[in-house]
Amino acid sequence: MVGWFLVWQAPVMSHGALPRIVQRVLGGQGRPGNLSYLYTLDAFDWIIIGSYFTILILLSIYGAYRFRLVYLFLRYRHLRPRPRGYFPERQLPRITVQLPMFNEMYVVERLLKAVTSLDYPRHLLQIQVLDDSVDETVEIARREVERYRAEGFDIVYIHRDHREGFKAGALAHGLKSATGEFIAIFDADFIPRPDTLRKMIHFFTDPRVGMVQMRWSYINADYNLLTRLQQIMLDGHFVVEQVARSRANGFFNFNGTAGMWRRTAIEWSGGWQTDTLAEDTDLSYRAQLLGWKFVYLLEEDVPSELPVDMNSFKVQQRRWAKGVLQVGRKLIGRIFRTDLPWRVKLELFFRFTNNANAPLIVLLSLLHWPVLIVRFSQGWFHLVLLDAPVLLFATASVITFYAVAIRHLYPDWKKQARYLPLVMALGLGMAINNARAVMEVLLGLRSAFARTPKLKIESRRDEWRGKKYLFGNDLLSLAELGVAIYFVGTVAYAVKMQIWGTIPFLLLFLLGYGFTGTVSLAQGQRLVHRAPSHAGSDERFHL
Repeated sequence: MVGWFLVWQAPVMSHGALPRIVQRVLGGQGRPGNLSYLYTLDAFDWIIIGSYFTILILLSIYGAYRFRLVYLFLRYRHLRPRPRGYFPERQLPRITVQLPMFNEMYVVERLLKAVTSLDYPRHLLQIQVLDDSVDETVEIARREVERYRAEGFDIVYIHRDHREGFKAGALAHGLKSATGEFIAIFDADFIPRPDTLRKMIHFFTDPRVGMVQMRWSYINADYNLLTRLQQIMLDGHFVVEQVARSRANGFFNFNGTAGMWRRTAIEWSGGWQTDTLAEDTDLSYRAQLLGWKFVYLLEEDVPSELPVDMNSFKVQQRRWAKGVLQVGRKLIGRIFRTDLPWRVKLELFFRFTNNANAPLIVLLSLLHWPVLIVRFSQGWFHLVLLDAPVLLFATASVITFYAVAIRHLYPDWKKQARYLPLVMALGLGMAINNARAVMEVLLGLRSAFARTPKLKIESRRDEWRGKKYLFGNDLLSLAELGVAIYFVGTVAYAVKMQIWGTIPFLLLFLLGYGFTGTVSLAQGQRLVHRAPSHAGSDERFHL
């Protein structure tokens, strides 16, 4: 409503009643910005302008939140967590490693090879292969499990003939027969290093610690432009966000893989629940609300594989966005009724609602052109002085967020920094995709669960086309391309009217929507082999 106030006050004030600085901004000095122009605006014009500024202000609030995360990271980044003590070798606790999977024929052998290479006493290590697959993965996984069992590993193959609860259901089912006091979880596209368990287990010498999370790293980040951009986007989360929240005594979440839980923390917090698509985030906050302490290890990482095609990336992002919003809807009331500090409550509010920006970005995208026409046909040239700082603030918050992350991680961060404008453009281009997730949550719509394809793409020599599990195109890709074409017209109008200051921002939108839409359509058309309908999703269960 602040945006509405800004634009509504102009016609109800006399020119003389306005402060001199506002008079200079809105008119005078021979420019066509005199207030007499404002009286020609109709109700529709006011709706356009008011909505535009309201959205900008809302996005700026989240930009300020992003700057706060950067500040907390810079302040606390040196507070590296240390174990309270160390388990003597003869007193190491028993660990169960859970490997949830669904149709992972390309990566299951790689995963089992890595897990059976973990440096931990065999008699204290149980491995559970939790397989819900309905394809060749079943045969491959069973064969590998039998081979490793013959070598002396305590490894079990658990296959369900249904997918009730999806990953959460599989983890809960496996927990019933788990023998470990601690539960490590790795998705099929992760490759834990031999010392991974030893890096985490000693933090549990503190009886208050319920979960330890390690940072993700990526074996195929240089595969193509999309994977390079994904790496930076995820680094922003795993470097800035997770460190800021964990080391400033806030709440942060288990990321679903590359972490270890104390079994009692899972059980006392209500276990794995299946009413959201983000079972990891859900359990994380329920556990922390009960007082369990979480540890995040920025300095230790577990390699993983990034999706290499746009459609798989979009499906992943949509599922993540929807899942976090579902968790927010489920827990936000409970959180605000607690006696947690308000800074923690507000942080969780922003965490849960951050993806709700997507519909606002879509609406902002559609408003750009009419706003330019209305403002500049009425002589509001100087209002650029109002919205340009807001746009710069929002843009700077994103650039700073990712720049700080790569600066911390990579010696060649300047080389990585050249991708930052493209990272921001990709984030804008994902708005339609993620807005769908937001609307599904708001409307209570259920959607098919679709997991991210894992294709064993490890180097540039590997080819993803022709493999199973890939997703084809949908109407969202056409919508993205349509909005990109719309921005071509918007940029052309800005050039014609010589509105130079707004063109860089318009180009980011054009590039983002054009990239996501064009690449999605192009890659979808080039698929040589399409997976069967059950490969990417299971239509029998919805959330």
